[in-house]
Amino acid sequence: MSSKIQKDVVVKIIKSAEPEKLVLPIPPRVDHADHIIKTALMGWTKLAADHVLHPEFAKNAREIFSSLIRRVEQMLKSEKVFDSSGKLYEEVVLRRARIYDTLFEIVFNLGGVESKWAGYSSEDVENYIRYLTNAMNYFETLEREELGYPTIMEVVVELQLSELMKVNKGKSLVAKVAQDVSKSIDKNSIAKSYINAMLNQIKTLFYRKAYENGLCKFGNDYALGLRFLRHLGFVQVSTNPVLASIAYNDDPELLEKFKKYAKEVLAKEHPEWFKDPEKYADDIAMEATRFALMDNFYVFRVPFILSKYHDGLVSYQLNPLIAHDAEKSVEAVKVFATRLEKDLSVYDEYLWWGYNVSEKGRPDLVVKVAAAYPAAMEIAERINEMGVGQNITVSFTVSQEVLIAFAAIKGMAKAIRKGIIPTQTYDTNMGGRLEDHLREETAAQLLLKALEKADEGKRNAVLDKLAKGLGVKDDVWLEMKKKDLKSVANFLCSRRVLGRNLLRDPFVDALVELGLYGSRDEALSNLQPLEEALRLSGTFVAQRVYEILFAPWNKEKWINYLIKEFGLTRDEAETVMDRIDLLPASKRKPVDTLYTFASRNMTNTEFPDHQLNVVEEVTKKSISLDDLRESIYQQLPRKYLEILMQIEDFVKAYEASPEVNELLRKVGIDRDYGNRGVSPGDWPAYGPSAKTMHEFTDEYLAFRSRVVEAVKKL
Repeated sequence: MSSKIQKDVVVKIIKSAEPEKLVLPIPPRVDHADHIIKTALMGWTKLAADHVLHPEFAKNAREIFSSLIRRVEQMLKSEKVFDSSGKLYEEVVLRRARIYDTLFEIVFNLGGVESKWAGYSSEDVENYIRYLTNAMNYFETLEREELGYPTIMEVVVELQLSELMKVNKGKSLVAKVAQDVSKSIDKNSIAKSYINAMLNQIKTLFYRKAYENGLCKFGNDYALGLRFLRHLGFVQVSTNPVLASIAYNDDPELLEKFKKYAKEVLAKEHPEWFKDPEKYADDIAMEATRFALMDNFYVFRVPFILSKYHDGLVSYQLNPLIAHDAEKSVEAVKVFATRLEKDLSVYDEYLWWGYNVSEKGRPDLVVKVAAAYPAAMEIAERINEMGVGQNITVSFTVSQEVLIAFAAIKGMAKAIRKGIIPTQTYDTNMGGRLEDHLREETAAQLLLKALEKADEGKRNAVLDKLAKGLGVKDDVWLEMKKKDLKSVANFLCSRRVLGRNLLRDPFVDALVELGLYGSRDEALSNLQPLEEALRLSGTFVAQRVYEILFAPWNKEKWINYLIKEFGLTRDEAETVMDRIDLLPASKRKPVDTLYTFASRNMTNTEFPDHQLNVVEEVTKKSISLDDLRESIYQQLPRKYLEILMQIEDFVKAYEASPEVNELLRKVGIDRDYGNRGVSPGDWPAYGPSAKTMHEFTDEYLAFRSRVVEAVKKL
């Protein structure tokens, strides 16, 4: 006779249960199957699932999976959810849920690119997935017989999908996948339909195909949804104060978990923080960020260790308030990396239990260093020499990206000369933010020029109409009108008001009404090519940086320079140059990704909704993978470059600076890349740098205030 269990009861049991603390030494384990089961039952289901991703496991997987499935079946048959009087055994519900969660994750690991990283053959993967799917289907049958309906299994599936649906509040590729999968689940065969639907997504999505065909590597500009993206081949995640704050906003449970952690752990380790939270505000913010990112570090342990520190990196941004100070920044890196290594050493003991792993605990960390300050060069060199990678940020120009890349290269060369294998490092190109800045400045100049042609009455009438057309609230506009004309133009032409398009009707109409253009057709004939040029501005810079550093005819010169300058062997010099990627970021539209594919030294990092836009663009236009191969080398229309070269801030971004040219001469690169690029001393005042640092600082202060207030309440 079966007894039913309510879904909300199961959800409560699962969500209220905390994972056990990972401790050393690890409690006794008999073998790998036993280790997976015991780790899963501790509440570390994803860790247990990732244990199968090692070459030593792959060699003996047939026997281990046999043991795992047999033992799970014995456990499920021997434990009843209700006793004879109808009392619910909550611990049995939880154990089943954790086992189901683990087995689903193992299947998705095998179906993802991870199985290839671990050395599984395609034939073996197919067989192991078949065994596990059949086993899960059987476990579902057992639950139906006992309870009348497989409520526990259904809840596990729904909770897995709900985690994916949180990503960017549902506006993401990952959330779209979860929505599509949920529609494919058959209530009469939950496990099998769920596995088949999820594997179909994992195997057929564009990013998986692009990665496996060697077109490019990919990263995520967001702290959630990484495990699913890892299945597709994503090997990097970028974070900053903005994204840390978003993670806490999008996952309300995260702040509550941090409060609990602060009360139970931080209060004991750092009682001084709780006596005077304001004094230790930056320390608390650093720990809150680390706490939010820990799952990111866990997710990427597998590719990081298996690739010998080449893939699987988590970018952590330094406190922007000290980004100009090399000593304070390097010290902050040491503190963060030391604490992180302590935690990861324990995690790795469980992840790699029973395996021969050369180094455990090494942080899969790259530190985001703000290129808004010349100090970034010293910071990049020093932390790379420590074996910690870097990811420059607030970087828009050839000058910033080449000079700081070289600083990182020097650091890696010093590290490898001492015998330290360097960690992958990144050279970010924030093309979207450069594009935003150039559009804002260009639009404001056009509007001001048009306003000069009109009398005061005409100006006021047109500005009122423009503000209304762009959706500015009345009270905001009343205050803004009191400011000078330049401030008004800058406000109306800002990204937050005008958006990312010069061709918006209210703006075009305003320029025509003010007499800058004789007709709407004339306005569009001038603005359309300008808008198209602006949309390619970041890509033009990315192409130039990639050519300087990584084009075969230049990369060979860098390798020879490293051999001569630092006394490296050729293999060592090639390793250094192989461990730095250009990282196109802050994407605004699909072509920002599709135009920057390269099989070597390239990782495209992107926001969750941008990934969805890319997939839809590829599908809509039937773009083939071959069309995208090495697209970083494609010739963009010369007419757009000629338009951009009339914009001073683009010239500063696109051309080399005197300092870059001096470096290139030493390396032996003699091509003319111009000489009007922004010099290091001018980086802080360069428009996009100043704007971005202002935004990052404001976001950091807001995030810091939020977590400090949480600590105060404790």
